[in-house]
Amino acid sequence: MTGSQRLSALIAGGGIGGLATAIALAQRGIDVRVCERRTEFPDEGAGIQIGPNGTRILQQLGVAEFLAGKVASPDTLVVHDGATGRELTRLPLGSWLAKRHGSPYWTAHRRDLHSALRMRAESEPRITLSRATEIVSCRDEPNGIVAVNASGEALRASLLVAADGLWSTLRRSIAGQSAIPAPVGKTAFRSVTTGENMPPELDRNAVHIWLSPAAHAVHYPVTGGRDVALVVIADDPTLSEGWDAPAAADAVKDKIQSFAPSLRSLANSTLTWRQWSLYRLPPLTHWTSGRAALLGDAAHPMLPFLAQGAVMALEDAVTLASNIAPSNSDLEHGLWNYDQARRPRVSKVVESSMRNGRIYHMHGPSALARNTVMKLRPPESVMAGFDWLYGWALK
Repeated sequence: MTGSQRLSALIAGGGIGGLATAIALAQRGIDVRVCERRTEFPDEGAGIQIGPNGTRILQQLGVAEFLAGKVASPDTLVVHDGATGRELTRLPLGSWLAKRHGSPYWTAHRRDLHSALRMRAESEPRITLSRATEIVSCRDEPNGIVAVNASGEALRASLLVAADGLWSTLRRSIAGQSAIPAPVGKTAFRSVTTGENMPPELDRNAVHIWLSPAAHAVHYPVTGGRDVALVVIADDPTLSEGWDAPAAADAVKDKIQSFAPSLRSLANSTLTWRQWSLYRLPPLTHWTSGRAALLGDAAHPMLPFLAQGAVMALEDAVTLASNIAPSNSDLEHGLWNYDQARRPRVSKVVESSMRNGRIYHMHGPSALARNTVMKLRPPESVMAGFDWLYGWALK
């Protein structure tokens, strides 16, 4: 392959990060093949929050138009004391945040976001989507990379992006470390119920967070405001490696029995719950090796206390694509630049998410102090403290 020939890319994983990367690379004239190990592209999940740093990217990638009528733009974020239901603070989202950052704050069903990314990818002639194709290993060659799938077939391209999730098969080959995700002792239970089940005393077009020592709950509108996504994150020793294991409704009821009636009423309106265990991964010293790079949860899984996991994958995608130079000979340097650009940013987000989790689950005097600070601090000042997060844009 010479520098004048068109570049090509293989992407392991057809989730949010993998599809976004495919679109971003195709926009730069690169032929892309996305290899998804499952027979169908994933559509599991419940709700997802997408801050301005993510919606800005979806607009740039041409994905936003496929989400028309399927997202909500909440006006506020309301924080409640879990046990009493008392409102601790009401933070501005909606037009206030959109004006501040030039892009809206959306909430959506994860399935709708993934479907929009897939439809956008299918509309791009440079992208090929391959199902039931799992890449299990890779090796560099002088002018490209060879990836081997589970059937033993060798696939060749200019570069490989491993967006194969928390349990990445390729992480060790690329990062050179045998880091294994470690459980944190918490489980996320998620469901979706119709908006008609929202208790009348709660704002329907808002993100609600309920704080309690052993658990917290979050709910917000999805599917254009017609439904409500509900997530309960609680102390739980049960372990599972999947994102879509069934959960018993009684188990969820047990986790929220000390919460205020409004939250319990909403949770009791649905009997269908799914669950996933939460894991952490020690920080990797590097995300790239030769012509291969890790992306999204394969590189940096994070706890869901800042609603930024998927958005970080979107940021990864456009950053990686922007660092791919026209010449094939510059690919390794471009991937190294991607690594250097992203790791400090993601490290800060990971730490901020963990800090949020500690704040959510405070108890005793610490919780009382937290509640007092929330009630006294001006809401606009609180949101301005996230300018570093939501104001991110590709340079």
